[in-house]
Amino acid sequence: MSDQRKLRAVVIGAGMSGILAAIRLRQEGIDDVTVYEKADRVGGTWRENTYPGLTCDVQSHAYTYSFELNPDWSSQYPDGAEIYGYFERTAQKYGVMEMIRFGEEIATLAFVDGRWEIETKKGTKDTADVVIAATGVLHHPSTPDIPGLSSFEGASFHSARWDHSVPLDGARVGVIGTGSTGVQIVAALADRSAVVKQFQRTAQWVRKGANDPYTEEQRAAFRKDPSLILAIRNSPESEANVRLWSQAISDASSPEMHMMEGYIAQNLEQNVVDPALREKLRPNYRAGCKRIVISPNYYEQVQKPTVEIVTDAIDRVEPKGVRTADGTLHELDVLVLATGFHADMFLRPMHVTGRGGVDLEEKWAERPIAYMGLSIPDFPNLFLLNGPTAPVGNFSLIDVAERQMDYLMGLIDMLRTGKAREISAGGKAMEDYESTRAEAASKTIFASGCRSWYLGADGAPSIWPWTYDRFIEEMQAPKLDAFDVVEG
Repeated sequence: MSDQRKLRAVVIGAGMSGILAAIRLRQEGIDDVTVYEKADRVGGTWRENTYPGLTCDVQSHAYTYSFELNPDWSSQYPDGAEIYGYFERTAQKYGVMEMIRFGEEIATLAFVDGRWEIETKKGTKDTADVVIAATGVLHHPSTPDIPGLSSFEGASFHSARWDHSVPLDGARVGVIGTGSTGVQIVAALADRSAVVKQFQRTAQWVRKGANDPYTEEQRAAFRKDPSLILAIRNSPESEANVRLWSQAISDASSPEMHMMEGYIAQNLEQNVVDPALREKLRPNYRAGCKRIVISPNYYEQVQKPTVEIVTDAIDRVEPKGVRTADGTLHELDVLVLATGFHADMFLRPMHVTGRGGVDLEEKWAERPIAYMGLSIPDFPNLFLLNGPTAPVGNFSLIDVAERQMDYLMGLIDMLRTGKAREISAGGKAMEDYESTRAEAASKTIFASGCRSWYLGADGAPSIWPWTYDRFIEEMQAPKLDAFDVVEG
């Protein structure tokens, strides 16, 4: 250990990936680590989102760090507060809190003389040998440009900026948006609010996900014997489902995809009684083109008399409610914008300059790119977790991030041992990766004809197009011929 170079590492973000990165760096003997977090708490998306009905669409024992199993999950799909608590406890247990500088949003990153110079919006300056960007994907809210939105006299807010002071019980609530968030909110409010109107531009394919609770006896057994948790995480059924889904989405014409489509469509056919409502809820695109929404009870909840699915286009918002194109004024007390996020931000709005003053904004002018979703040419020793083109399609992002960290530690170890001073993806490797990826993406279900946050500005899928097994294989170890390595 004595002949190893002492590295200073900076992690950007204290959400799921940032907590993981800090823990792994410390475990690998890199003690000089600072985490910059723009907010006042850890948790990332689980801090930002607190809306009614919030949960994860990956089952709890799969959405858990492999080194910090949780025997106390209350159910298969626990609520957001419980998930947030898990990440907060993990950060406390592994000493991450002491590494974090809260309320420090990074404004600039510049690679100068072999190190990263960092400045926050508060003016704090720092330097690092290695920077890991764990900035997340869905955390810059997208607000729709609807005429009159600011004129609404009731309470109005984005779902990721929920105002808990606003009463919902007995209220007339409008929800704009039909993705996972909109589905979860509507299902949660159907039994609370007097009226729930969901304004639907695009119907969603919804898969049934039974939210069975874990009994105290089961939780006690998990505490006594963690192998029972591993049996759930690594069950043949679970692994087969991941393999089947990844094979299906990577080839839109595959038998696996057709089988999955039939299975998902059954939920609509079997659980929505009224033919007219069923047709309202039937998407006009193939299942899987957008991220599949998973819910234990959405179709049951939207059939309650308190809920109305509004398919007429929104013309404008008025002081008393939402006016649709058919002339109807939908009077409301609360208007929720479940309208998603800008999914192409990643490091932005930070100003990032790499080797020789290369500007990341110019590099990403066409679309965000990163080799294997992890490294950008001419930006040495800057690595991304869940970056551009990483697998985000209904997989556990914890598992994705853990495998990425395994891969990155192989590169970081080269810096630590002096085998390299600078490492970044090579230009040719990036070009080959992106052209191959784009060709493969054109054959995926994501390219089958719908609008989704999986698509870039050019309308082409911008995520991992291959099977999850291939991702696992690629993350075994870096292929060094794909990287520009400046030797130490």
